[in-house]
Amino acid sequence: MFEELEKINSRPRPFEFYTASDLWTDEHTSKQMLSFHLNDAIDASSRNSAFIDRSVEWIVSRFNVSAGTKIADFGCGPGLYAARLAKTQADVTGIDFSKRSIQYAKEEAARQGLSIRYINQNYLEFETDERFDLVLMIMCDFCALSPVQRKEMLSRFRIFLKTGGCVLLDVYSLKAFGEREETATYEAGLLNGFWSPNKYYGFRNTFRYEREKVVLDKYTIVEADRTRTVYNWFQYFSIEELEREFAECGFVIEALYSDVAGKPFDLCSKEFAIVASKA
Repeated sequence: MFEELEKINSRPRPFEFYTASDLWTDEHTSKQMLSFHLNDAIDASSRNSAFIDRSVEWIVSRFNVSAGTKIADFGCGPGLYAARLAKTQADVTGIDFSKRSIQYAKEEAARQGLSIRYINQNYLEFETDERFDLVLMIMCDFCALSPVQRKEMLSRFRIFLKTGGCVLLDVYSLKAFGEREETATYEAGLLNGFWSPNKYYGFRNTFRYEREKVVLDKYTIVEADRTRTVYNWFQYFSIEELEREFAECGFVIEALYSDVAGKPFDLCSKEFAIVASKA
């Protein structure tokens, strides 16, 4: 038992493990994630609909979205942005890891009579000959990727963009990093049954990595017949560090905002959004 507790409370190296599939493709947790996406009362997997409405209105204005504008939404979830953008007659492609979310998005598009191309795939592996006017990665998805994965993602974005096209994404700031603390908690049925329909015991360890400006929420879920560990990584950025990463992949940052609804940039914001184009 002592050795198991030592393992549960061990601190891995930054981004040592990648377990996105356990969160997004597991039958039970993917159902829970979809319910969070669609719950307008919380800003969990997605932001609330009022914010998304403002965000899409700003995106349409900022990037002159109109009929034929080609948009790729990486991590599209159940299509909350994609569907709204498609109503402008834009040509929208949505890519997401979750089969359940993509199925919901397809059904909703059919119900609304919208023509949207949805792809159920890990966006780190997405390939296409299409070229886009606008690439989106919203809800700080970029922060869940390791430095190697981020470099690969930006390299793909650069290929996917048309000349003159832009990337819009948001990230967590150092202000937000400063508010994270290391914790260790234990609870039967941790997160109200989120992790399994069966009885389980859950451990959550939050680790801060000061030098790398990374936080890990490590979940160990113990059931009668299995024990699994899920690693949720969060990279926090300074403006200078984000500019460096983009520059190394052939991008220049054109503008900064406090969110993806175009709120003016504020150094005290816990998140910030960037617009980048090919250098």
